[in-house]
Amino acid sequence: MTILATGDVRVPTAPSGRGAGPLLRAWRERRRISQLELALRADSSARHISFVETGRSRPSEEMVLRLAEQLEVPVRERNALLLAAGYAPRYPETPLDDPALGALREGLERLIQGYEPYPALVVDAVYDVVTANRGVAMLLAGVPERLLAPPLNAMRLTLHPEGLAPRIRNLREWRGHLLAQMERQIALDRSEALRALYDEVAAYPVPEREPGGVPEEPAGEVPYFALPMRIEHDGQVLSFVSSISTFNTPMDVTVAELAIETFLPADPATVKYLRSLSA
Repeated sequence: MTILATGDVRVPTAPSGRGAGPLLRAWRERRRISQLELALRADSSARHISFVETGRSRPSEEMVLRLAEQLEVPVRERNALLLAAGYAPRYPETPLDDPALGALREGLERLIQGYEPYPALVVDAVYDVVTANRGVAMLLAGVPERLLAPPLNAMRLTLHPEGLAPRIRNLREWRGHLLAQMERQIALDRSEALRALYDEVAAYPVPEREPGGVPEEPAGEVPYFALPMRIEHDGQVLSFVSSISTFNTPMDVTVAELAIETFLPADPATVKYLRSLSA
């Protein structure tokens, strides 16, 4: 199962009339560190940090990047900081279908295919699916075609009342986990698209099971080592815990916003079932 999301390139724009100072102060406050602590990390002075934040001093390009590094500012937002300070963006945003990213695409495909029969997929900054393996396709069997039309969105597929939601045995727990994950991202990224997606999926009704169906399991009934997603497939209840990986020290906005999510079987029954399918 291979999908390639090649949406429009989003060019960063600096907030009109604000400059880099207020943006840097907002990131510092978001990280909950003082001007003095930031100055020590960036080999500067608290006075200089204060002057930068209030607009009394224009930071050099190197200082903007150094402060952004210490504040763990996402790559896309580093470009916005540079623009606000009057400098050109440093990091490119290469479309995923660009030949320059051919090795990356091939590597991602091999990685998630090697994870089979367990589910694995790659998503972008707004959870659109870039590529997925056959384990994910197995879980999506029976989902209405209209929800599978590109671009597939992992959050929408999972929480939509006609998607996977009715099959998830601990839906309220898993839904709470996913929404909290999105809230943390929204707090860090100025993404209107991510906020719109959150508002959409948070408004989905939690589907009720049909009379006589298996009720949702109470929280904490099984001592898992992490919160599992417990999902029904052909009468079998499968348990997975997810792991998310991102690229270290990315130099491209597109690459920085990719996430590889793998689903690890959380019990022996799930392992046995998936291996029997692959056999």
